[in-house]
Amino acid sequence: MKPAPAPSASALSWRRWWRSAGFAWAGLRRTWSTQPNFRIEVWLGVVASGLCLALRVSPAPVLLCCGLVLGLELVNTAAEALTDLISPEWHPQAKIAKDAAAGAVLVASIVSVLVGLAVLLPPLAALIRPALSSQP
Repeated sequence: MKPAPAPSASALSWRRWWRSAGFAWAGLRRTWSTQPNFRIEVWLGVVASGLCLALRVSPAPVLLCCGLVLGLELVNTAAEALTDLISPEWHPQAKIAKDAAAGAVLVASIVSVLVGLAVLLPPLAALIRPALSSQP
């Protein structure tokens, strides 16, 4: 194992920040390449954000929910990797840890869908209503 680098003189060092950002970017790339659910969640977030822009509604609640889901998916991936490292054999406690992390993603996803519906359904209904009322 490599020894930890000596701490920078300043916690606000650009070199330190850039190095940390590199580690974070590596985690994002690894998660993107190995986790199909992460890729699906990213694309659903892009679609939901695009709908917000197209319908001229504030994308803030949708973006916050997307960030929450994607962040929890990253934490879930980390929890799974650590659990597999610590307990390569099946163990009931390892299952609890993995299931709980996956459950956190599920809860955030369900809430995000509800927020998306609350934000997007009213403007969608306003667009559809006139088209339906003008038909014979």
